[in-house]
Amino acid sequence: MKWGNPEYFLLLISLPLILLVAWAAGSFRRRKVSKSIDAKILPFLAQSQSRSKLHWKLFLQLISLAAMIIALARPQFGKSTTPIKSEGVELLMLVDVSESMMAEDVKPNRLEQAKLEMMRLLDLMPGNRVGVIAFAGSATLISPITNDPGSIKMFLESLTTGTVSTQGTNFETALSYAKEAFERGGITTDNTQRVTRVILMASDGESHDQGAIDVAKELAKDGTRIITIAYGTEKGGTIPVRDSMGFLRDYKKDPKTGQPVITTVKGAALKELAEVGRGASFFSTFGGDHLRKISDEIDHLEKTKFDTENTIEYAENYQWVLIWALVLLLSELLLGERKSEFRVWRGRFEIAN
Repeated sequence: MKWGNPEYFLLLISLPLILLVAWAAGSFRRRKVSKSIDAKILPFLAQSQSRSKLHWKLFLQLISLAAMIIALARPQFGKSTTPIKSEGVELLMLVDVSESMMAEDVKPNRLEQAKLEMMRLLDLMPGNRVGVIAFAGSATLISPITNDPGSIKMFLESLTTGTVSTQGTNFETALSYAKEAFERGGITTDNTQRVTRVILMASDGESHDQGAIDVAKELAKDGTRIITIAYGTEKGGTIPVRDSMGFLRDYKKDPKTGQPVITTVKGAALKELAEVGRGASFFSTFGGDHLRKISDEIDHLEKTKFDTENTIEYAENYQWVLIWALVLLLSELLLGERKSEFRVWRGRFEIAN
C-alpha cells in the first residue's frame, strides 16, 4: 500500500484545533445564555436538547473530516505491472539560461516561455527519449536521456540563470556538450540498430562564435538533426535585475555608457545553425503553431524501437474512503439535537412529551 499525496496528512493537525474551537464556542454560548435568561427558567428551556447527541454529532463531523483528508492523501493498493513499449528518437533539449533570456519582451520572460514550450512539446511527442542541457557561457547536463517525461518536466521547471556557472551565450560549448551527452547516455548504434538523434535548441540567438558552425557540421555528418527556436522580439527588451524575493530592483546596464542594455533576438544565427544541422528554424510567437510544426518535423524522422520497460501502477482506492465520509456526514445530519422524550413545563405543571 502507498499514498499518492501523503502531504495532505498535515491537515489532520486541524482536527484538535477544530475540537478546541468548538469547545470554546460552546462555553461562550452557554455563558452568554446564562446571563440573558434567569437560572430557574433556563433548565426548562434547555431540557429538550440532548448533550450526548451534540457530542456524537461533533464526533461524526470530525471523523468524516478525517476520512476526507485520508481520501485526499489517495490511498493506493493492489499494484499491477504494465509493460510499456516506446519508439521514437533521442532528443536533447538545449535551453539557453543566459541573462538575456530574462528579458520580458516575451511574457512572462523568454526563459519562462521556453520552459513552458519545451514541456508542451513533451506532451505532443510521447515515446521519445529526452534529455536536458542548460547552457550560457558554459553548459551542464540537467537530465540524462530518459523516457520519463515527468522527470524531464521537473528538471525544466527548475532552470534559472543560476543553473550554469558562466554567463554569456556560447553555442559551440552547448553543441559540443550535446555531442558528448549522446555518446555517454544514448543508445549505442551498430549495423543492426540505428538511432535518430535530434538537438532542439531554445535561445534568443545572442551568440557569434563561428566554432558552433563547425560543431554543427560534425553533428550533421553523424546524422544528428538540429532544430532551433528563437525567443524574443526584434524590438527587444531590457534585462530586469531582481532580488531574492523576486522584486524588481534595477535593469542591467552597459558598464561603459551606464544605459540599460537592450537585448534583441538574433534569429539569423539560429537559422544558420539549423540549416547546417539539416533541421529547421522557428520563431516563438504568441498563438503560433510552431510547436505543432516541430512535432510534425520530428514525427517524420525515422523512429527506433526502444527497450520495453515495466511500470508499476497502483489502484486508486480513495473513493471508498470518501463514501464512508459521506455516510458519516449523512448520519450526523439525521441524528438531530433533541431528546426523543422530555418533559414540557406548563406553569406549575410538567407534562411528558
